[in-house]
Amino acid sequence: MHTEPQTARHPINRWQHPHRFSAINHTGERNTKLVLILTLVTMVAEITTGSLYGSMALLADGWHMGTHAAAFLLTLFTYYYARKHADNPAFAFGTGKVSVLGGYTSAILLGLVALFMLGESAIRLLSPAQIHYDQSILVAIIGLSINLLSAWLLKDHHHEHSHHHTHQHIPKQTDTPKNHHAHEHQHHQPQHHHDHNLTAAYMHVLADALTSVLAIAALLLAKYAGLNWLDPLMGIVGAIIIGRWAWGLIRQTSPVLLDADPDLAKQQLIRQRLAPLADHGIADLHLWRLNADQYALMLSLVSHQPKSSDAYRQLLTDLPWLAHITIETHTCEPAHCPGGTF
Repeated sequence: MHTEPQTARHPINRWQHPHRFSAINHTGERNTKLVLILTLVTMVAEITTGSLYGSMALLADGWHMGTHAAAFLLTLFTYYYARKHADNPAFAFGTGKVSVLGGYTSAILLGLVALFMLGESAIRLLSPAQIHYDQSILVAIIGLSINLLSAWLLKDHHHEHSHHHTHQHIPKQTDTPKNHHAHEHQHHQPQHHHDHNLTAAYMHVLADALTSVLAIAALLLAKYAGLNWLDPLMGIVGAIIIGRWAWGLIRQTSPVLLDADPDLAKQQLIRQRLAPLADHGIADLHLWRLNADQYALMLSLVSHQPKSSDAYRQLLTDLPWLAHITIETHTCEPAHCPGGTF
């Protein structure tokens, strides 16, 4: 019986690599849990005390704490989802943008809080309500103390980072096709990663702290100087400042989610690094974020004599923010390129 010879299979492990571009912030997640517990305890205490003693100020601040608890739950869910799906192949470049999406969503919620504050303060300014100064000042001081502690816990400390890893495919010159892809994946030495998810939670706490500071100042002036209109006016000022914070966070996160990088300096830097290559032209260059800090590059080069992928990699390898590189080269035939440079 004739048996077909079996062809030996070459291992391709050295050309394969995971696409896990997720900056897991265990410290931020742990501290957010502590802040959530602190917020929930304060919320229950204020609502219970306000109900027993008929204090609208305590009740209002207690339910206000509930909105921040919801924001912290969103932050924790984002951390959980990113960690759970970090190695899920359904995400082409990992879950690095999940944190950015969490920050964007929290920024929207923060903007809605600012609009609510603006509307409520405008109503109070037009139709002044009776204020229980002593209770309101006490609640504001308690809230400020809790917010300062929460802000200290949520301050974005330097957290866990990826370790250096490089994988590259260098085709042999003898069997390099005229059009080929040179694919490289690299992680650089540990560096600080920006966590938009934690930043959003931090801004919620700062917004509440700012509200408390403005409220204390307005209530003291209203109580001792009779300037009752300062309380709603400070509410309007706080709403405008919080709205600007929310807008700033939206402007930071939305380009990342849309693969739009307004920082053209990085593209220009890549072009400058490739400029020393003689007889090479850049046909296409795409640079986009994989998460808040790391970038992927897809590059298409044209040359009469393309080089190996290692030659191109050496020009870009020291850029710490460039984590994933794919290079495509095209050989320009003499019939199509009779002479000259690109």
